[in-house]
Amino acid sequence: MESLAGRVILLSGWRRSFVAFVAGSLAALAQPPFDFFAACFVAFPILVWLLDGAVGDGRGLRALAIPAFKTGWWFGFGYFLLGLWWIGNALLVDAENFAWAVPLAVVGLPAFLAVFYGIATLLARLLWSGGVLRIVSLAFAFGIAELIRSIIFTGFPWNAIGYAAMPTLLSMQSAKIFGLTGMNFLAVLVFSMPALLGTRRHLLTGSIIAIGLVTTQFAYGYLSLSSESPPERFLPVRIVQPSIKQTEKWDASEQTRIFNILLDLTRRPAVDGVDRPELIVWPETAVPFLFTDRPEALVELGEALGEGQTLLAGAVRAEAGDGLGATRYYNSVVAIAQDGTIVDAVDKVHLVPFGEYVPFANLLNNFGIEEIVQSAGPFTAGSGRRAIEVAPGLRALPFVCYEIIFPRLVFGAADRSDFLLNVTNDAWFGVSPGPYQHFRQARVRAVENGLPLLRAANSGISAVIDSSGRILDAFDLNAVGNLDVRLPVHNARKFYFGNPGTNGTFIAFGFGAVLFGSSIIRRLRAN
Repeated sequence: MESLAGRVILLSGWRRSFVAFVAGSLAALAQPPFDFFAACFVAFPILVWLLDGAVGDGRGLRALAIPAFKTGWWFGFGYFLLGLWWIGNALLVDAENFAWAVPLAVVGLPAFLAVFYGIATLLARLLWSGGVLRIVSLAFAFGIAELIRSIIFTGFPWNAIGYAAMPTLLSMQSAKIFGLTGMNFLAVLVFSMPALLGTRRHLLTGSIIAIGLVTTQFAYGYLSLSSESPPERFLPVRIVQPSIKQTEKWDASEQTRIFNILLDLTRRPAVDGVDRPELIVWPETAVPFLFTDRPEALVELGEALGEGQTLLAGAVRAEAGDGLGATRYYNSVVAIAQDGTIVDAVDKVHLVPFGEYVPFANLLNNFGIEEIVQSAGPFTAGSGRRAIEVAPGLRALPFVCYEIIFPRLVFGAADRSDFLLNVTNDAWFGVSPGPYQHFRQARVRAVENGLPLLRAANSGISAVIDSSGRILDAFDLNAVGNLDVRLPVHNARKFYFGNPGTNGTFIAFGFGAVLFGSSIIRRLRAN
């Protein structure tokens, strides 16, 4: 192992960049649907050894910074290219108009996201020291970079490293303590420890830390799952998955057919032994028209819904502007009562940049880039997030599409609800890793918040998930049908060691304190 580490450390030029790219690509295999987490125990030690040798010509900060940043950037480019290539599928749905943007999505986005990992390795290299402390430096820097990635430019924490350490139900329970933020720090710490085999320095210390953390993770998972209290009540629910092709979704000639499919799946009788659903959920933008254009559709819904049933449907909601103002459109979840009246609606707050709106649209128009501005949906962000009462004493907190991947958005509102709701349309991405990755991130939100989750996806993956992340029932990609499940609901969320959102921040401070303290000790010894 020492020989291999030495060869990696001494790499230079394009060979160094290529090895970093391959290591990053290997790490991407730890994400769904592959879940080959062992790949990270190879990828991150290689990254550590590359950083050991990341020294440029000359002296000073520049000679240190540029090689370190390039190493992390190539690692990140490989990681995001292999993990996010499927985003290009969305642009091929209407290839005639948007094929030109495929390189921007498939290559441009990974190249941009790789900057965060370049910054991480740069920061780590500035804090670099020998033995196990350089592993701590890398874990601290990656945790900070992932935190920034989840916030800056509206945030995009997709495929954060922490998910690689939570591929199973047992390992996922650690999100109840540390949240995704804390797991980002701890995952890189553990994945990087095999790098100590390259020099044998602090190998025993590193082994104790890594084995101790992994053992604690699985022990806590077992404790958490085996000590659950029974639910206070059950809510009979139905998830509708119509699997409408994206090319047909907004075709005016297909509206009636699509709506009839949804009505048929809604009014189907429950199978023997299953309670009649009180709550029915349709996916994101399932309604293929504006209710203002076809108000008679609400009458049909009233006829399809039975006594005491409520429908939560993904729909586009239009709101007329004041005076000469333009009509505003919202990507919404609307609550429809048994008589077909709309009793509530919650709008999507966190819109997808360049998908549902264009940041700096006026500036882009001034530069003559109208094509980019016109390619995005004409949506307006909602003014706030709140729960919808779906049954006496039960409130659902809706998240539309990728809103569910943001831990901070869920933590900030989950206290006001009894379960989470995620409606989405992943048909844009076809049969690819994208829907599986999205599903995993939604599942971890349920575990983090100690709340069950209903997930309705147009073409999958639709599921009912309990507060510990168990999949009670699910439809895979492109299945058509309805899931009838009794959703277990608890009166109060249960956390063993405080709020995981706050605990993740404490992890960051803890890593920083270790590095700061070790720096002070080294200075005192030097003096």
